[in-house]
Amino acid sequence: MLELQSVTHTYANGVRALDNVTLTIPTGMFGLLGPNGAGKSTLMRTIATLQAPSSGSVRFGDIDVIAQPERLRQTLGYLPQDFGVYPRVSAYAMLDHLAVLKGIAGRGERKATVETLLDQVNLWGVRNKAIAGFSGGMRQRFGIAQALIGNPRLIIVDEPTAGLDPEERNRFLNLLAAIGENVVVILSTHIVEDVTDLCQRMAIMGGGRILAQGAPVDMIGQMHGTIWARTVDRADLPAIMERHRVISTRLSGGRMVVHVVSPHDPGDGFAVIAGGLEDVYFAALHPVAAAPLAA
Repeated sequence: MLELQSVTHTYANGVRALDNVTLTIPTGMFGLLGPNGAGKSTLMRTIATLQAPSSGSVRFGDIDVIAQPERLRQTLGYLPQDFGVYPRVSAYAMLDHLAVLKGIAGRGERKATVETLLDQVNLWGVRNKAIAGFSGGMRQRFGIAQALIGNPRLIIVDEPTAGLDPEERNRFLNLLAAIGENVVVILSTHIVEDVTDLCQRMAIMGGGRILAQGAPVDMIGQMHGTIWARTVDRADLPAIMERHRVISTRLSGGRMVVHVVSPHDPGDGFAVIAGGLEDVYFAALHPVAAAPLAA
């Protein structure tokens, strides 16, 4: 279990990227959802021991992550948002090199590790191909392979499906789901569907703070009967936004589909809808002083 208590980080220029972040993350897939600039990557780098927070504590089991970063690194797998490799090196050679860097010195053990991982991420057939020729999805699967070296108990993946086509995205998410059954996997993303499909628990982050957290199904259930929708002309949108708590708008057929949050019928022709995690997400990013979205 990973536990963060009052984690705050302020950069030298005065920007507060993390603001009193408190989270408990159990075994399994955990989704960290938020827009670009929410502080997700800063939080992932902090957990991965790439930077120390200004204040607060981070523990993983019996490991004090801030005081004992080398202990966490021994059991950490990390796929950052920008994963750089030597492009002209083959997948096999690169993974073998990374295994050496992770301390697997024995040739036989390393061979078994590399071949198992390449098979697990479905790259065995292209093991001798230069990584420069890989598609985006293949590179991400290679990134997961390197993150799995040494059987880590904590795996962090930062925006892993951004830019992937639907087929590669599904293949990658299936791989993450299989990995996440017995270890802690943190999936940091701004793509709501990734969290909906994979994660038993999640948190929504914005402005460096945790805005809501819980099980996705429970968070959706808490908003039952409060999401309303209407299709309006674009010219009518400013007036609608003045009168209602608009959480999202979407252009469809030249008109705007508007979602609002209200505990009762807001009038103006709005109809109640079932809502989903995307509505929970947008409601968290556009809060009011009313009851919180999740415990």
